[in-house]
Amino acid sequence: LTDVAGLGPFVLTEHVSGQRLVFQRNPRYFRHDAAGVQLPYLDSLTLAIVADQGAEALRLQAGEIDLMANGDIRPQDYAGFKGLADKGSLRLIDAGVGLDPDFLWFNLTPARQASSSAPWLFQREFRQAMSYAVDRQAIVNAVYLGAAVPIFGPVSPGNLRWHSAAAPRYAFDQAKARQLLAAAGLADRNGDGILDDRRGTPVRFSVLTQAGHVRGRAAEVIQAQLRQVGIAVDLVTLDPGGIFQRWQKGDYDAIYFGLQASSTDPALNLDFWLSSGSGHFWNPSQASPSPAWEKRIDDLMHEQASTADLAARQRAFAEVQRIMGEELPAIYFVAPKVTIATSMRVRNATPAPQAPQLLWSVDTLAAAGAGGSR
Repeated sequence: LTDVAGLGPFVLTEHVSGQRLVFQRNPRYFRHDAAGVQLPYLDSLTLAIVADQGAEALRLQAGEIDLMANGDIRPQDYAGFKGLADKGSLRLIDAGVGLDPDFLWFNLTPARQASSSAPWLFQREFRQAMSYAVDRQAIVNAVYLGAAVPIFGPVSPGNLRWHSAAAPRYAFDQAKARQLLAAAGLADRNGDGILDDRRGTPVRFSVLTQAGHVRGRAAEVIQAQLRQVGIAVDLVTLDPGGIFQRWQKGDYDAIYFGLQASSTDPALNLDFWLSSGSGHFWNPSQASPSPAWEKRIDDLMHEQASTADLAARQRAFAEVQRIMGEELPAIYFVAPKVTIATSMRVRNATPAPQAPQLLWSVDTLAAAGAGGSR
């Protein structure tokens, strides 16, 4: 393992599959602190492999680990952490509004459109009706216990440089949702509470989401609220690997999940924004952009990425956010607030609202009273 090349502050010295990774200080690491001391401060770092975020939280509360590599604490765990923090047993750090919110995207590929039994998913007005039908504040309250903010576009307000208010705001308005659905020719034709299209086909589609995760609970709230305007949603819970496989195959109607952007600057995430990108989730790897609004986003993103004028870049990207908010290939509901928990041993914690919230600055982390960390 010591033969593995790298430029990081640590070198991998032990790997026990499914249990842990052990890193030792890299004596050739290039960075120094302001006093000229070579980084990293820690002599060693052990990453325990804990698949379940709940189990990871319990281990931190029990003092078995010093921080959670999986990121911020879950809303349902906050009360327990707060009680321990009040007793001085651990430390809570507010990192602000998160940068990578979950979102609901639709399979808008031509292949799916040709075979879909839910053609209304391809209508912009139908997707707008869905956005009006969901009470975002209810998700904030019920799922995140107040630790989130409603959002209406693909960029979190935590991203201060690039977030724009240009994205249309879909205030919770079930009457407006029903009006748009009726205009699309959808009505409850048999009195069962579910809308039907002109062929008599019920307005029903499936949403893939993650089992045992907060996004699965958010999807349940969305499901219940869409049911109130006559839209039936079948939730299919899978692990992330299963969701990714279904997405790759194009075997889905919609997915409620999330992704981690590689940078806060959209120019460095073109694989998501450009129609030709493999990470353009709703219709990836297009040979040419279709429909016209996709081409407009392509043009704006090329413009945004090719100029050094920050104001011009922000104007171009604000227009991208406006178009995304009108066309809604994906619907965004809330951005969670990020709270980090660490043991009292951890020093120099510099949290970020984007994963990895603490390990991004692992070279400056230190542990009180010891040269290593767990």
